[in-house]
Amino acid sequence: MYIPKLYREEDRGKILEFLHHNDFAVLVTYDGEKPVASHLLMEIVEEGEKIFVNGHMSKANLHWKTFEKNPEVLAIFHGAHTYISPTWYNHVNVPTWNYQSVHVYGKPRLIAERDEAYQLLKRLIDRYETNGRYTMETLPQDFVEKEMKGIVAFQIEVTRIEANYKLSQNRDDEDYGNIVSHLEERTDELSHGVAEAMSRQRPSTTN
Repeated sequence: MYIPKLYREEDRGKILEFLHHNDFAVLVTYDGEKPVASHLLMEIVEEGEKIFVNGHMSKANLHWKTFEKNPEVLAIFHGAHTYISPTWYNHVNVPTWNYQSVHVYGKPRLIAERDEAYQLLKRLIDRYETNGRYTMETLPQDFVEKEMKGIVAFQIEVTRIEANYKLSQNRDDEDYGNIVSHLEERTDELSHGVAEAMSRQRPSTTN
């Protein structure tokens, strides 16, 4: 991914926090003739210095069959993004788009062991079903086994990460503060998300 030096994020902690909060990603591989992509929920797992990305897809989605042809795959994680008007600057300029994007590369592995796949699915349900009424343990066991046969679970051992946080770092404090103020005046969540990210990036101009 092309990342100007000013926008490159290299803080491991910040990147992992971003991945945990933006875990619906695009998985990209190559099938030998063309690129293939799937939009999937991912789980970020840290084991010491190693990072893994877990996921699953429908068995009917033959994307998983491309793994054997791809020693390295790409998962793209996106954060909030929005249009930035040049009228918010103290000088004449052009429009642009602010965003956060992280590219995660790694070695794919299909999870063949039933219990490992079960625990992967259980963690996702426990994370999102916060009221505790829907759990793997309370579902009929025959239903669980039947549904598990319809998915393919996988794990990606991360080999490298590229993080691009384009958040108007090239603007002076006056313009930076103006951008955040105008984004906060909008009514859409994406603009508010970018404003929040910018406030964290340069808090001295937005407090």
